[in-house]
Amino acid sequence: MLEQITIRTLDDFFMDLMHRPMKGVYFYRINLYSKPIESFIKKYYEAARSHGVIIEGRIPNPDERNLSYYEEMMGLDFRMDVRFFSDSLRKWLPRMDDYQRSQVAEALYHTLEALQKAGKNLNMLKNAYIKFMCWLYYKFERIVNQLGANAIPKILYEGEVSSYERMLLSILSGAGCDIVLLQYHGDANYRKLDPQSVYSHELLVQDGVAFPSQFNLKWIRQEIQTQMDKERLYGPKPQYCNCTNAWIEGKGLADFTVEPQDRGSDPNLFYNCFYRINGVEDKMSYLNELYQFQTGLQSAGRKCVVANWSIQPPSTAEIAEIRRHSYERQDQMLMDLASNIRYTANLDLQKLMRKAFFDTMLEEFGDSEGNLNKLTNKAVYLLCWLKRYQSQLFSNWKSPQQIGCFIHMGGCKNSNEAMFLRFLARLPVDVLVLKPELSDTCCLNSDVLYEIHYETSLKVEKFPTQNAQIQMGTAAYHAERELDTIMYQDSGMYRNRQYKQANAISLQTTYEEIAILWNQELKYRPNFSTTDAVVNIPVIFAKVSGVKDGQTQPYWAGIKALVTPDTLIVPAAPYIRPESANPMKAHTASFLKNAKLQRAKIKAHANYPYGFLREEVQEHILDKLQLLLDQKTIKGSFENGTEYTIIAAVLNLNKEITRMMQRFDFTKGNPKFILINTAETSNSLEDAILAAFLNLAGFDVLFFVPTGYQGIEKYYNHNIMEEHQAGEYLYDLRVPDLSHGSFGARPSWREKLFKRGR
Repeated sequence: MLEQITIRTLDDFFMDLMHRPMKGVYFYRINLYSKPIESFIKKYYEAARSHGVIIEGRIPNPDERNLSYYEEMMGLDFRMDVRFFSDSLRKWLPRMDDYQRSQVAEALYHTLEALQKAGKNLNMLKNAYIKFMCWLYYKFERIVNQLGANAIPKILYEGEVSSYERMLLSILSGAGCDIVLLQYHGDANYRKLDPQSVYSHELLVQDGVAFPSQFNLKWIRQEIQTQMDKERLYGPKPQYCNCTNAWIEGKGLADFTVEPQDRGSDPNLFYNCFYRINGVEDKMSYLNELYQFQTGLQSAGRKCVVANWSIQPPSTAEIAEIRRHSYERQDQMLMDLASNIRYTANLDLQKLMRKAFFDTMLEEFGDSEGNLNKLTNKAVYLLCWLKRYQSQLFSNWKSPQQIGCFIHMGGCKNSNEAMFLRFLARLPVDVLVLKPELSDTCCLNSDVLYEIHYETSLKVEKFPTQNAQIQMGTAAYHAERELDTIMYQDSGMYRNRQYKQANAISLQTTYEEIAILWNQELKYRPNFSTTDAVVNIPVIFAKVSGVKDGQTQPYWAGIKALVTPDTLIVPAAPYIRPESANPMKAHTASFLKNAKLQRAKIKAHANYPYGFLREEVQEHILDKLQLLLDQKTIKGSFENGTEYTIIAAVLNLNKEITRMMQRFDFTKGNPKFILINTAETSNSLEDAILAAFLNLAGFDVLFFVPTGYQGIEKYYNHNIMEEHQAGEYLYDLRVPDLSHGSFGARPSWREKLFKRGR
């Protein structure tokens, strides 16, 4: 019989018998987990699968059919004698040679002898003997004829052994098998069978922890299969491998300027950087440092690409160049799409690109929640960008000492950009993400990404390249910006046009509060707030029906008191007639796709009326137009073509309104729109669209209807305008001149003579 010996390292398990320090076998219990243990179990599993036995759960007890066959072949004789055991094994397991029979017979005798000494009678010994013989035949026949060979058979048992299973494993250990017990729930149950660890050794696991809940042999099989699939997917390995950031000193841009040949000496590695620098060290010198950095790279012959604020999404033409088909499996999709990666000038670089593609996409597979279509779209994006930048980064690439540089100014705005940078970091490319303005966000995450953090923030329009106009601030300029930050950030004070985006919040008020709030600056109104770069502005959107106490003179005086220099007052309805000329109406169908405005197409149109406005004002108009469409406030939106009327109306605002929007400062007083309807004429659909749009854009909108008749509200799907019942309904009132230079009706000669209206 072979003795149990102790290991020095886990690799001892895989030594042939003749190379072991002592001639013996290993029998160990593993109760704790670590990464090295996981790797060992995978390797041992493969060894047991090829020349051994794997047991998951208990070994089934012999059933009636097994016992009947044993009795038919062997009879029911039993003697406690090694020779009897050997002769029985010759008949029961005929493929064993003399040495193997003698080893098993002797181990079997020692085990039964221990049972006999423990007080078991002859009948109990016979039952145990038959159980062991059936187990050897039905479960271990494939390895008993390998005993004594230089390659020692392996047994891997998952679970908690029973008393008789422990005895059988001891028999096989003594006969010449290595055995590993995987005990996920610890050693307590085994210790009940073998308190002194006489029959096996407990493996001491350094920094061991409890096994993960998902860990078992089924999971191991899946991991091994995944690895095999991956090897089949990847094909021939590239000659070179990346060493990312392991060599850097954490000196920021200085690390990028180290010559590639000075970064490391292993000829099979290329040494690259993967950095994100948040904030700036010195506002005064930052842009000059970047400019000198880029010119230095170019002077050294390094390829360099700069992406300002975002990587432009692939165009339709770029996407069309990617050859692809319909896919049912992930590996099928990746293999097919990888054929788009071609760099025939250097096959080693092509292999690197393919490996980086597979690594990145398999990493993305988990984030895509297994959605094959989503993963395919991501892969197409990555391939489009690779084709776009391939020549700029890798032209004439010959060796791993040629390291390009990809600079992303502003941080990754979406997961596709982050994916592409992780892909580039696996290639002979230095990847640098600059985020000088601390309030900017960047969604890039990676285990190998190195970060530097500075406390100072700086707004930078774009990376200062040689072919770009460079603007660098003076000390006074930066001091003024810092003073701005101190004065206008969370202080309640705001500089002129500090905010470029605004959300309107309609206030619910009493009738009397309208006059109180009307002339207040927005920042003093209730519910005013700022969030990041957006200001939330409280506005009035109301209809006043009737005349208080039927008194017209105070009524008109009250309306006139609301007229400010930034008020458009309309004395009659409708304000916009459906038949009025509108040069944009004929083109609205081309301005909308999948319920989204085609902004570039709108702005490029010859009749686009707002090109002279500040860019942020144009975006504000289009933002609120999109919001009006999304909310489906207007009846018939996306049902009968009303959406095109909405677009036409908003793209045909009159000069007075556009000038008011150009002047509008979101933290100060807001523009006003007042419409008075004293007759039985009705508002048009276009009036309703204009009112709803102006409300979203931040105007105070007020309708005075002394008749109480229904107006624009009939065009709305839901009630968005508050109505105040002010008093008695009056009819056929004449609107006086409420403001100098207003759109009010001209006073009659009687009004001029008597200086009064009705």
